[in-house]
Amino acid sequence: MTHLPSDPAPVPQSIRFGEDFELDLRAYQLRRSGRTLKLERIPMEILLLLTEQRGQLVSREQIVQRIWGAGIHLDTDNSINGAIRKIRQILRDDPEQPRFIQTITGRGYRFIAPVLEAAEPRMAEAMSGGGPQPRTRAWLALGVSLSVLVASALAAWVVWSRSRTPRRDAGKVMLAVLPFQNLTGDAGQEYFSDGLTEEMIMQLGSRDPEHLGVIARTSVMHYKNSQTRLDQVERELGVQYVLAGSVRRDANAVRVAAQLMQAKDRTPIWARQYDRELKGLLTLQGEIAQEIADEIQSNLGHSRPLASAPPARTAPEYEAYDLYLKGQYFLNKRTTAGIVAAIGYFQRATARDPAYARAHAALADAYALLLGYSTRPSKQIVSKARAAALKALELDQRSPEAHAAFALIVQNHDWDWQTAEQEFRRAIELNPSYATAHHWYAEHLMWRGRFDEALRESERARQLDPLSLIIATDDGAILFFSRQYDRAIEKWRSVLELDPDFPRAHMIQAAYIEKGMFAAALADLESTRPKPDPWYWSALAGIYGRSGQTVQARHAIHQLLQSSRRDPVKPELIAGAFASVGDKEQALAWLERAYAEHSGLTGLKVTPALDLLRSDPRFRSLLRRVGLTP
Repeated sequence: MTHLPSDPAPVPQSIRFGEDFELDLRAYQLRRSGRTLKLERIPMEILLLLTEQRGQLVSREQIVQRIWGAGIHLDTDNSINGAIRKIRQILRDDPEQPRFIQTITGRGYRFIAPVLEAAEPRMAEAMSGGGPQPRTRAWLALGVSLSVLVASALAAWVVWSRSRTPRRDAGKVMLAVLPFQNLTGDAGQEYFSDGLTEEMIMQLGSRDPEHLGVIARTSVMHYKNSQTRLDQVERELGVQYVLAGSVRRDANAVRVAAQLMQAKDRTPIWARQYDRELKGLLTLQGEIAQEIADEIQSNLGHSRPLASAPPARTAPEYEAYDLYLKGQYFLNKRTTAGIVAAIGYFQRATARDPAYARAHAALADAYALLLGYSTRPSKQIVSKARAAALKALELDQRSPEAHAAFALIVQNHDWDWQTAEQEFRRAIELNPSYATAHHWYAEHLMWRGRFDEALRESERARQLDPLSLIIATDDGAILFFSRQYDRAIEKWRSVLELDPDFPRAHMIQAAYIEKGMFAAALADLESTRPKPDPWYWSALAGIYGRSGQTVQARHAIHQLLQSSRRDPVKPELIAGAFASVGDKEQALAWLERAYAEHSGLTGLKVTPALDLLRSDPRFRSLLRRVGLTP
């Protein structure tokens, strides 16, 4: 008997299971009662594989082959576990008494629910026509520029977050990007892994900071080379999610491994390994940031259509970016030598790629910070800082770093308070997760005597950078200048307990003086200034002068003036020393010199040491000229 060939078995267009679930193979969607459910690529691929092989055991090896193909892959076990957990979560399936997915311990999984099928073309055709193919979907972004990746991810996050109902609470979701591990075996490559950490913080922090907060670099770097438990990180930083990763690099290629986890219990959510040529690093960073945002989004709520994307930015030339990372590495050391080294790298970065806005902004920051770490006035440094900030703004008006740098310069050296406030606000508007902008804006409000606003802004900076010693220290400064001396002392003591050598926290000497605790002030000064310098002589004059030891104070002033003759000293330091001994004429004369040199004077309105001058018409005139009175 001759058997005619039968037609190929029809392949379903969709699969229905449970009471109201439908897996639409053509649209590549999972629906419940007609409503589309959010399921990412890996969980969707696993669900498709399980339903294709329903009733049969699907091994973990089969899943790896389906999702990632041949080769060696990072932490696939955790990725599969996380994907199965998400499938069960969205299907409301109990792993102990499963209705849909049964775990075969040590072997794999089985789809056990009965299904109803709607016949249509074969599955291969449905898959190719209705949704991206499994092996290519993860890499669709390879040819897309960094700016386009970030813009599209940002748009999705903004629209989603404004309409979601969060599972935890109505507050902001917080994420920490832990320092990427340097696995090159070369300590000289630390700047590269640190730079990638900083880049990921910037990428993720620029999404929708109203709902997603990203902890700043200063705080996460406390965990570099640390074995700290994630539950401790959760408590110390106040985060729900942690991104951990590692970097391997050779002359031409880089391998980045990244894993997103819930902080409280190390539950893996997402893991991936990327191998790229170095020239593709910026695109790689954008791709990782986009996938992480998608994973956090799917874990907390439903997706929504994309909003219109913001203007794209141009990625820098690679060698310029490499130099920028080196500069940031040295700048973050916050030492004079480190800042000088950073300036050199930023200069080379801008020379290599003159259109690189972030490098120009970083150069402006470095020059502005250098002034604060020196006792010498320098108009030349101010000029260079201003030029770099203006160039950064010319290249990229949407750079929060550039706006914050420009604000700092016009505040400290032009006393243009209105422009400075506008620029700080613009930086925060562009990236509300930029802790430095909040920190500097808090300081700006402090100088203007707006202490309640300053404390609120400082708290915003602290939430984004909870372990930052400089933010905690300047929080103490706000309390000090608002005459809350006991609270300021308490704040500064807490900083010094963590780092006895943190220079700015030794402002505690000024609070001791205002409280009449002169012995404590002197002891702190002597412990921190083993070698006398202009800062030392000015502070010593303040302690002796306010304690009534005029002879000793005058000797310190003499030493300070001698230092000034050898090497120019900021005139405001000398003015403060004369004020401490009640010499109003000399104090006002040196303040006028500071005004002529545009040196300092930001603290003119709030500094307690100048209170004895406030009734003098010449001091009130100076306040008006500096813009600190209406």
